[in-house]
Amino acid sequence: MKRRLPPLLAMRAFEAAGRHGNFTAASHELSVTQGAISRQVKILEEFLAVELFQRGARGVILTPAGRRYLTMATSVLDQIANTRFDYPAEPGKPLSISVLSSCASLWLLQRLAEFNRLHPEIRLHVSTSQEPVNFKRDGVDIALRLGRLPGRVPAPQDAPFSTDMVQDWKGIEALHVWDEYIAPVCSRRLVMGGHRLEGIDDLGKLTLIHNASRPDLWHTWLQANGATLPAEAKSIWVGQRFLAVLATREGQGVACVAAADIDLLEWRHELFFPFERRVPTGDAYYLLYRSDTARQPEIRAFSTWLLTLRQVVGEQAASGVVRSQKAAPNVEADLRVESDLPPVLHAAR
Repeated sequence: MKRRLPPLLAMRAFEAAGRHGNFTAASHELSVTQGAISRQVKILEEFLAVELFQRGARGVILTPAGRRYLTMATSVLDQIANTRFDYPAEPGKPLSISVLSSCASLWLLQRLAEFNRLHPEIRLHVSTSQEPVNFKRDGVDIALRLGRLPGRVPAPQDAPFSTDMVQDWKGIEALHVWDEYIAPVCSRRLVMGGHRLEGIDDLGKLTLIHNASRPDLWHTWLQANGATLPAEAKSIWVGQRFLAVLATREGQGVACVAAADIDLLEWRHELFFPFERRVPTGDAYYLLYRSDTARQPEIRAFSTWLLTLRQVVGEQAASGVVRSQKAAPNVEADLRVESDLPPVLHAAR
């Protein structure tokens, strides 16, 4: 299925205009006319079906949606530029990676500079997709997906939502990275602004942020805690996981999200989990690759690096403190004994 991505020129024009606060400065930066900036911003607004700027006689002002989208756009464009310049001067060995768009936007792109420093001989190509991977069609070497392995019987408490990770499991191996746990999260400034959040009943006094691509998350977490969705709570619906996190950062309300997405944020300190319990959904994150390429150095290098991130997630969940990534002593062991650990690695041949 073809990915529906925003036009790059329109995103560049919007990001420059939002960063400068006006279309004139953006036009100077991009060496185009002010009218061209205005047209490109309008194209992006029509694509997103949302107003990004408020137009007035004295200029333009970002809307709340525009501020959130600007944060994402600036981060993604910066990472694209920085990752390109981190490549070695001589062509390296290519490694094509397909990841979930929210993982890429929230934490992966921000951390790839570290991988590039560790492995300057590898030339990364990163693409995003929510679709089941087809290695031959998509031209990728390795993919990060969320779902359940074939044949796994769902537990009664598992979330009803789950997606297929691969179109055809024949000849595919899946390396378990981490299980998905969900929990409510909110910004510290929301609580500092006088909003009480001492118990589940207080959720009814706040705005709940829902992710339309995972509409089951609030229900799953509340049901596991013996509660139901407060009828009096206001709601905001967004289309992707990263938008729910960004809306939370802006103090728009409380979102129920994958805990790993928060643990891995560079600005993790701005958010917190008001309740201790993290509820498993029954899904997990897996690195997927073909059996005949599993021993390639580039795939093993990326797998080792991501398993190190897995250990960081565990440390953060235990301590609540963001730490710099350090080498995980058991990572190489995980890879060495992969064929002997069916729960960790699934191979369909």
